[in-house]
Amino acid sequence: MNPHSEPRKPGTDNPSPASASPPSAAPAGPPEPPAPGAPPGPPVSADPTRVADPTAAATPATPFIEPDPSAPSLSCSAYAPADPTASRPSSAPAGSQADSRPRDATASEETAKEPPVTLRGPAELADALPYLMGFYPDDSIVMVALHGERARFGGRLRLGIPTDTTQWPDVCDQLADCLITGARDRATRPVGILVFLCQEPSQGESGKDVRDRLRPLAQRLRTACGAQDVPVLEALCLSNGRFWSYCCSDFRCCPAEGTPLYLPGTSVMAAAAAYAGMQVRGSLKEMEARLAPRTGPRAADQEQALDAAAATLMPRMLRPDGAPAVRRETLDLAHAMIRRFRQDTPTGSNRARDACDDALITDREAADLVLGLQDRGTRDRAAEWMDGPEAAPALRLWRALARRCAGGYVEHAAAPLTLAGWVCWSTADDPSARVALTRALTVDPGYVFAQMLHRAINDGLDPEPLRRCLREQRREAEGAADGPAAVPEEPQRPAKRPGPPRPGAADRPRGPRGGTGPGTRTTGAAGKRRTGRDGDRSRR
Repeated sequence: MNPHSEPRKPGTDNPSPASASPPSAAPAGPPEPPAPGAPPGPPVSADPTRVADPTAAATPATPFIEPDPSAPSLSCSAYAPADPTASRPSSAPAGSQADSRPRDATASEETAKEPPVTLRGPAELADALPYLMGFYPDDSIVMVALHGERARFGGRLRLGIPTDTTQWPDVCDQLADCLITGARDRATRPVGILVFLCQEPSQGESGKDVRDRLRPLAQRLRTACGAQDVPVLEALCLSNGRFWSYCCSDFRCCPAEGTPLYLPGTSVMAAAAAYAGMQVRGSLKEMEARLAPRTGPRAADQEQALDAAAATLMPRMLRPDGAPAVRRETLDLAHAMIRRFRQDTPTGSNRARDACDDALITDREAADLVLGLQDRGTRDRAAEWMDGPEAAPALRLWRALARRCAGGYVEHAAAPLTLAGWVCWSTADDPSARVALTRALTVDPGYVFAQMLHRAINDGLDPEPLRRCLREQRREAEGAADGPAAVPEEPQRPAKRPGPPRPGAADRPRGPRGGTGPGTRTTGAAGKRRTGRDGDRSRR
């Protein structure tokens, strides 16, 4: 197989994504969207101003993703440039804004700490893809940047394959621009890009039919990256347990019937992933199914419960004195549900565990929580259940609530989905966090909290600063709750003028105007008796 089968003319240097070494601290200030003019999360479409139909086959794009620092450092010697001078330094200053060291120095230090995993061909590349993404990316376009003399793995992105073939040219241009733009922000230049097209055959199709059907998409991606002066060094189609290369036509290494994938757990990448503690969480469809809303009769029952809860809660939440009470009730109910989930931990497959979780919460309880979490203050307080023994049951609760947002309440799932993504990110499960946040942005593209978390994860930021803020918020809230019981001495402050308390105005007898009755007398600081009019006392 000739990995360099598509020559490209020399061009200007273009920075590349960060290398497979751990990402450095993020630059100060809010992160910029990965593609100019496109909000993070919504699906890529032919018209950048229009959100594509959020179907399973066209899921929202995952923008430029920094390499996972906990993953092994990957490189692919088969695709390394033959001439080391091919990886010329970028025109940008060495090192990114967040890391003053040159990238090569950073990579060499990381390599010295832990030997990298070297992949030696398309078979090992195809086998490494699930470990690289954290799941099996079905119905997806995956692009990975290679850079440096050893063709180290860098940033990556993923997008659901659009079902409308007329969108392919615009989608390919946007993906290539997104990857190169993300690379430019990190001040390194790629030596090439790997492309993976993953899709299972539909009814009546074979894997070879999928390869032929997606060939125009692969060629358009190669053209789009070549227009940015970054060649596609390998483009693979993964389908029905086999892979095909779009860059090699030699039947001796790339037979027409495809090459079988490695058996699970038998490759060098599987061994390295097991050593590093990496997990593959099943397929993307399976992960999305855990967050999908109910269907059938159960969905109708849940929608009726939501209607009844809305008729009761909405008027209360609109009243100034009712909103705080609803907030307290929602948080108390959520806390009780987390205790209930914590006491009952199901086992078995994901589907069996989710079914057990659904049985732990009634339709009315789910409706009250879903509607209560639409309040931003309530949602922010609920985000405090993010680590420790509360994290796992809280995640199960947020997933269960997302599945209850059925019928006309689908958009209400943005709050529990974002909370689920936050808990996953806080517990170092970035792939699950991206899936949950992508789903949240699908049902509500303008949900700001989900947008912020989605950007932060893809930019490789650390969730610890946000965790510290939420822990401090929780301590302040708990202190405020304990405050009234610890302040009984407030009424016992010494008065400015010591003496017995004066009777109230209604209890004081009043004398005639200008007289000297009890209503016109008071005692001064020196103990002398003074007289005056009632109006004089009111001015004092």
